[in-house]
This record gives sequence, structure tokens and C-alpha cells, in this order.
Amino acid sequence: QALELRKAKWHGSVGGLVGAPIEKVWTIVSQSSRLPEWMPMVENYTNLAGEEGFLGYVRLVSGFMFPQDDGDRSWIKERLIFMDPSSFSYAYEMVLSNVGLDGSVNSLKLSDYGDGSTLVHWSFDINPIEGGCEDSIIDYLGFVYKSCISRIQGVIESAQESGRL
Repeated sequence: QALELRKAKWHGSVGGLVGAPIEKVWTIVSQSSRLPEWMPMVENYTNLAGEEGFLGYVRLVSGFMFPQDDGDRSWIKERLIFMDPSSFSYAYEMVLSNVGLDGSVNSLKLSDYGDGSTLVHWSFDINPIEGGCEDSIIDYLGFVYKSCISRIQGVIESAQESGRL
């Protein structure tokens, strides 16, 4: 029997404040249908299996999150592996993708920061990517997720103005 050595996952995290109450932020970030609003590079999502908000739910997210050599869209099939609305947190495993992030886990947690604001904490654990530079990939993912956090404020303001929140 050959013993396979597994490399440790690469880990990163980002956080940011959103000037809105935690319940409003949760309403935006916990619904797949809202993804294209606050994830700037996501164009589309498709429900593939299960029911949103319940363990085992699978969705396909596509867009231009990660540039492809052929200019094609990137896509990631994600499975919900943790969901706790009472603690305003969830985690998705990237099951399959065309961007090399298979097996990676993204976790999002909201914390009430007081004065009607919310701390958004996003962490990610990815399998090492052969030929990839750990620091560069972690920095890029941090940039992507930080830009998502920044957009949440505007989405909430627009939703309130249009009566969708």
C-alpha cells in the first residue's frame, strides 16, 4: 500500500464592514438569486440539486471570476456543507470547476458590529494548485472576496429603494 501525502490547504480570509443591520446583510448573502448583485464577476447561477438553504444543496455559478486562457467563462459547482441562519454563517465546498479549485471550501460569517453595521468575514481553504504561487492566489481570492463585501452596501441601498428588502 502506498501512503499518499496530502499537502496542507492554503488558507486566506478577508473581512469588511457593511453599514446595514445583520438581518438585511444576511438576506442578500444567503440567497443564490442575489449572487450576481454582490459578486461582481458572477453572471449566472443554476440550482442543480437539493433545496437552497439546506445541506447538500448544489448550485452552478458561472461568470468571469477567474480569467480563462480561452476567454471562456469560469464555472464552479458548489455544494452547501454548512448552514446556520441563527449564527448568520454558511460554507460551500467547490465540488468541480474549470478553475482548479476543486475541493476548496469557502465560509462566510456575519457578526453584528453594533450601530446598525455588520462585520462580514469570509475565509477560504483551497487545495494547493500545481504551478501556482500560494501568496498570489490567496491575494487574488482575497481581492475578489473583498470586492464582493464592498458591493453588499450598495445592493442593500438599492434593494431598500426599490422595496425589495
